Amino acid sequence: MTGFTVALVLVVATAVILRWRRPAWYWLAFGAVLAALRVLVRYVSVMDACGLTVPPSRWRLALARIANRPVPESRAPRILHVHPTRTGLVLRLKLRPGQDAFDVSAASDRLRHSFGMYGVTSRELRSGVVEVRMTGYDVLKRVQMPAKTDPAPMRVPVALREDGAVHYRDYRSVPHGLTLGATESGKSVYQRNLVAGLAPMDVALVGIDCKQGVELFPLARRFSALADNPDTALELLEALVAHMENVYQLIRAEQRITVNVPDAAIAADIWDLPEHLRPVPVVVLVDEVAELALFASKDEEKRRDRIITALVRLAQLGRAAGIYLEICGQRFGSELGKGITMLRAQLTGRTAHRVNDESSANMAFGDIAPDAVLAAIQIPTETPGIAVTGDSSGGWARIRAPHTSLRQAVNICNRHADRTPALPVLAAFRPMVGSLAPASEPLAKATPATA
Repeated sequence: MTGFTVALVLVVATAVILRWRRPAWYWLAFGAVLAALRVLVRYVSVMDACGLTVPPSRWRLALARIANRPVPESRAPRILHVHPTRTGLVLRLKLRPGQDAFDVSAASDRLRHSFGMYGVTSRELRSGVVEVRMTGYDVLKRVQMPAKTDPAPMRVPVALREDGAVHYRDYRSVPHGLTLGATESGKSVYQRNLVAGLAPMDVALVGIDCKQGVELFPLARRFSALADNPDTALELLEALVAHMENVYQLIRAEQRITVNVPDAAIAADIWDLPEHLRPVPVVVLVDEVAELALFASKDEEKRRDRIITALVRLAQLGRAAGIYLEICGQRFGSELGKGITMLRAQLTGRTAHRVNDESSANMAFGDIAPDAVLAAIQIPTETPGIAVTGDSSGGWARIRAPHTSLRQAVNICNRHADRTPALPVLAAFRPMVGSLAPASEPLAKATPATA
């Protein structure tokens, strides 16, 4: 008995330590099994209490009367399978006649309390089949990205969702994005994760940082072009517009549309071109877009109008030419002048960190996902890095990027500096860099930890 007691104490102590220090390991070792048993044992009663059952059909009632049996009970959605993950459980349910996916979504909070889980979300996979994702612990408290992700060309894993899934920034499906956030909200860390994810890919990075380059210029070895003031930014954007027009001329020259050319061989963007002719895609990162839109004199107003016009043209026409915009700022409303709302309408992907007022959240989600506005303004100050992301489909989710220091981002960019493409049209804006500094030299911006 003494050996059994010692073993039991060791198991309990291990579970407590893992739950405190390594919640993902605790979940895989202990939590997943206990949660699966709890869900399966309570399933029918919980579904009935949450209003997710349907009364027996008429033929079942008739058979019960004929056979003189008790009245059949109400039926809950049928469980197709239960699948444990590193952060929770995934239930796939087959809905009964008369139920829809909205019924399950509306009962998510009640299911969370009833099953003793940290979070519950649901989505419809196909007609009559709903996937319910349950998280066993707060995955956003200490962000740990999975060892294996599923990156693809122009698809970067940048954060973790509250349901435990990886959040990807996919430029092929969502070409342009807008990132908002107040000071010290984690916006810079999100941007660093984006640059670090793009650095190993065959892509040209172009940066506009009007804060004298303090955010992007340390990463200069991986950038094909950089601008640190509005005047240089204007010239850079107009050079990108010229590059876009040249790419369209290349696509036109390679189309050669005749009756013998199959649909699949007709080029409509750079991804339809043969690989040896395909121009390198370009990602344009704009930090603090308000600095490009503000003006204090007539000359600055003319410059501002040309900058916004170039940005709007790139947002409207740049996708097929392989030019993608990633615009960051603290606010992005109509008070920045004409053309701003037109530009915002072209930015499909929206990400909002903590904002200072409701109007800022409305700038991000008011026109695409009104439900996300309330979630954005409820982000607490003491949790920098947490953000709400959404797109034009109306869906949204809470995410948090793992903390990446400026030193780490610089190291990644230096490691992949040989992948920096040299675009002739942007040669005048190529940053001048010297020899690599020793790794021991401090090169970090004081930022709050987001993981």
